[in-house]
Amino acid sequence: MLFLARIFAIDLCAYAIMSNHTHLVLRINTAKAQALSHDQVLRRWHRLHQGTLLTRRYQNDRAALSAEEKSTVLATIDVYRERLQSISWFMRELNETIARQANQEDECTGRFWEGRFKSQALLDEASVLACMVYVELNPVRTAQVSSTKDLRFTSLNHRLKARKARTNTVLIKLRSGRISREGELWFSFRDYFDLIQWSLQYSSRSQKDPPKIAALSILNQMNVSATSWYTVCSSLEQRCRGEVHLNKWASEALYAV
Repeated sequence: MLFLARIFAIDLCAYAIMSNHTHLVLRINTAKAQALSHDQVLRRWHRLHQGTLLTRRYQNDRAALSAEEKSTVLATIDVYRERLQSISWFMRELNETIARQANQEDECTGRFWEGRFKSQALLDEASVLACMVYVELNPVRTAQVSSTKDLRFTSLNHRLKARKARTNTVLIKLRSGRISREGELWFSFRDYFDLIQWSLQYSSRSQKDPPKIAALSILNQMNVSATSWYTVCSSLEQRCRGEVHLNKWASEALYAV
């Protein structure tokens, strides 16, 4: 998954690896895909597949290709560029790799996953944050862990380790200053971590504890109440089908709860 995030023009926002499935929050980065040179597209794709005879010749000795052959290669590059910003192709590469490894270990053939992946479109920034927290807390909802310290196979754990080691991560960057820069999400890691911590505490206590100051601040920015937020974080998949627009959903459905 992390390997694919370095190849595809798709930002990995959050993930949780469960015992029999995974949850991912992805963002298609069209600008990044379009900014890739022809050589960059081919180098990335060739890390996954052999490509064609012409694409390999183009990389090794493009001057030897005829005009017609170069035209064919450029058309192929356009196809690869589209695939590098396709969630369907990202999931295909991820799931097929897992299936091949599992089949090799079990000495069998066939599909590993029960069916095709399901996806939901996140239509506003608040929905992205809500879905990220929902994914991070998935092991808690299924009673596999009870503390953020135990969230081993999640993007939160990955971010915490990277911060401790002061190393970069392939995950999408969170806001590093007072305002978000290009390519960063609109909230900081501290706000994100505090919101996850409070959401976890809110679900395990009487559900009457007020949010921490940091969590309250970020909820106010989204114009979402504490009760609405908890409902989102605990049942997003059940309450939303297809598209998620948190601000509209909260104002029309959740504030009345």
